[in-house]
Amino acid sequence: MLRFTRNRRLLAGTLPFAIALAPSGGALAEEAGAEGEERSEAITVNGVRQAYRGDFAVSEIPQSISEIDAKTLEQNGIQRLTDALDLNASVVRQNTLGGLWDAFAIRGFAGDENMPSGYLVNGFNGGRGFGGQRDTAGIERVEVLKGPAAALIGRGEPGGTINLVTKQAELGCSFGTAAIQYGSWDRVRGEADVNISLTGGLTVRLIGYGEEGDTFRDHVHQSRWGFLPSVGLALGPDTRLTYDLEKTRVSVPFDRGIVVLDGNFDTVPRSRFLGEAGDGDTIARAEGHQLRLDHQFSDRWSLLVGGSIRDTLLTGFSSDAETAASRQALYTDGRSLSRQRRSRRYDARHYVLRVELAGEFETGALTHRVLIGADYDNFDYKQLFLRFRPPALSTNPTAQQGNVIDILDPVYGRFALPVGATMMDRTDHQRSIGAYVQDQIEVTNRLQVRIGGRFDHLTLETDNRLTSQNSRRKRSRFSPQAGVVYELSDPVTIYAAYGQGFRANVGTNVNGQIFDPENSESFEAGAKLSLLGGALTGTLSVFHLTKANVLATDPNAPGFSLALGKARSRGAEFDLAGKLPGRVDVLVSYAYVDAEARSAMVDPNTSFQVQVGDALVNIPKHNLNMQLAKSFTLGKREVQIGAGMQYVGKRCGETGTDFMLPSHALFRLFGKVDVMEHLELFGSVTNLFDERWYANSYSPLWVQPGAPRTGTIGLRARF
Repeated sequence: MLRFTRNRRLLAGTLPFAIALAPSGGALAEEAGAEGEERSEAITVNGVRQAYRGDFAVSEIPQSISEIDAKTLEQNGIQRLTDALDLNASVVRQNTLGGLWDAFAIRGFAGDENMPSGYLVNGFNGGRGFGGQRDTAGIERVEVLKGPAAALIGRGEPGGTINLVTKQAELGCSFGTAAIQYGSWDRVRGEADVNISLTGGLTVRLIGYGEEGDTFRDHVHQSRWGFLPSVGLALGPDTRLTYDLEKTRVSVPFDRGIVVLDGNFDTVPRSRFLGEAGDGDTIARAEGHQLRLDHQFSDRWSLLVGGSIRDTLLTGFSSDAETAASRQALYTDGRSLSRQRRSRRYDARHYVLRVELAGEFETGALTHRVLIGADYDNFDYKQLFLRFRPPALSTNPTAQQGNVIDILDPVYGRFALPVGATMMDRTDHQRSIGAYVQDQIEVTNRLQVRIGGRFDHLTLETDNRLTSQNSRRKRSRFSPQAGVVYELSDPVTIYAAYGQGFRANVGTNVNGQIFDPENSESFEAGAKLSLLGGALTGTLSVFHLTKANVLATDPNAPGFSLALGKARSRGAEFDLAGKLPGRVDVLVSYAYVDAEARSAMVDPNTSFQVQVGDALVNIPKHNLNMQLAKSFTLGKREVQIGAGMQYVGKRCGETGTDFMLPSHALFRLFGKVDVMEHLELFGSVTNLFDERWYANSYSPLWVQPGAPRTGTIGLRARF
């Protein structure tokens, strides 16, 4: 249960739900530093209180939960959400639209590969737009909520959900940090985080960053900036109002990566850019607003009310390798790469309203902890997509007609840039109203049972301006959940859970009818460990997930899709993290995932035949991340050094074929030292042994190479 010290009710009653984290709360729970301990003396937190989760210690939740905190991100010098998620083995990379959005799979399921992966921000849907890859500035922690969570959250993948908890204005205190760093390829980054107490009940937290520099890829220069302030206002001893702003911009050339010819990953250097320099940058912009009211009626009952609105826009051109063999000259001479040219304007608006009541009561000898809530979700996005394609090889096209580039000796700007024809001019609307209830019943001191469910009413509309066809469909769905938690002993708790869910498919079939949603079913069981007095925590889990109505090619209408595919994922995971004696931080995360198709179908994106048992793309069976960090005093200076390793097994690189990405093992070093009071020198080296590795792939002609050895050094001031 969440408990506040009553002698400091102004701070306790108005603490934002997003920063209430128990010391034992997750695989990467942060140990507060000296300054953080001073700021938190006024409050005692014994659990986690968040939207959709309630007042539960992590050990009481029948679900595997891992958390990657700001300290871990800072240790490793991580600035991208994609890199942060590498620290949890249950999450693996997917295709990122040439590096322009976040895409990942949890427990083998990724969702719609033609859209960015969805995630939550402070419990609000926030990842479905086109605002570019998320920066870690302003993130307090990344929560990996695995398993059957759709019965509360709704509309998600059965593998799990990512929730980003942002850094909130902390009432009644002033502090800050500022850092500047320099890295490989002349990358320069500055960032600042300043919390200013204006009055006893009003605090502003200003967070911003800017980054500029080249990359290991030829002709790929990036520019990023963001402004992420938070305002906290105490409306009384038990009520807090919080406002957060997100304003970001990413400018970078669209980059499909390298080509792999006849299985040779050395076909071209990993630095070679095979797009067109004249295409310029693709620009992704985001502007978001969140407003949340947190009221504590008593020690037992609380209310959360909030709203979120986020606008994103992605615009730009790209020259991409043609993937159809009948149009690709590379397969005839081994060096002439035929390329499409594409133009994109993706414009999205997403707004969410949410209310949730959390409380506790007794019926006889049973204690009930309940969540009762409702939300409204509206997502509108416009897609204007133009494309030029090289003609078929059977017409003997010239190099200019094929928009060819020599992969062995590229010359950019050789031909005038071709102009594409409109392939998509469509607006999609998704609106849903949902209500949910959950009751976790304490049957005995050791046994708790959870039951609950969510009802959603979903409206889908598509306005296809190319065909002058408007489509609309309504669907309703009830998603049940159930779970049980049993404490075997103080250090060991076992649990099991079951849940159902669904996710809307985008688009229409050949008749203009909107697709049926994907349906999913999830089973999970495991054990949670708490060792060394809670300093070391871990989870061992097994899972079995299925989903149906996956999009597949319509066999009677080439170029169109039907919702008739099936897929399955099953496996086991182990997460262990915390602090060992001797000021040693430890992290171990391993996942075995067997994800495969469970129906024969033709993939709608590649037109390749998928057989039952074919592996899902970009999903390794084995994934491992380990890390150790040692803190000590050298003279009068505080020092920390650490090392880590990530292993990713081989995986399918193209749906429906035998093209495989090789396994890789990456090693990293990081450290910091106090050079004087309130000033530290920090640095990191990733891919220490300069391994040649590949982050993801869509086809042998669209393979994203991973970065070579990369170093960063910087200074950070705290005040």
